[in-house]
Amino acid sequence: MDSPTRKRWHSREESGLRLDRNGRWWHDDQPVEHPRIVEAFNRGLVPSEDGRFRLQFGGDWCFVEVEDAAYWVVQLHPTADDQILLQLTDRTSEALQPDTLRLDPLGVLCCMVKEGLAKARFSKEAQFALGSLLEETHGEVVLVVGQRRIPVPFRIPREEEDGARR
Repeated sequence: MDSPTRKRWHSREESGLRLDRNGRWWHDDQPVEHPRIVEAFNRGLVPSEDGRFRLQFGGDWCFVEVEDAAYWVVQLHPTADDQILLQLTDRTSEALQPDTLRLDPLGVLCCMVKEGLAKARFSKEAQFALGSLLEETHGEVVLVVGQRRIPVPFRIPREEEDGARR
């Protein structure tokens, strides 16, 4: 165990950096709070083919621990070609792959991004925006984007089902 007076040595493999399930950055169990550092960390996060995540700055990089979702969907925009463009916390945008939409146990929408290499959670605002594009038909949920009606792989519980669980 590291002594509080002894400086911990970091390496590319053991950087001491962690992104928690709420999207907060930590270094050696201390919160990273400076907005520009948080922004740089969000923009530098890159998924690896082996399922790990790297923090990349030019030629320098290190692995970081990601507890749940590596990215957050902060906004979404329907496009003229009947797709939904997701804006992620790393300031990139990509088309939503509706077949990857899931509800986590807390009822938060998630999807896969970065060519299926990473999970993204929807912010409250983005979840609300996507919810306004969902319709229920005969117990099935569809995403309505322009002229397209795209089935999504989850059900919305009915009020009577929800009440029965309480």
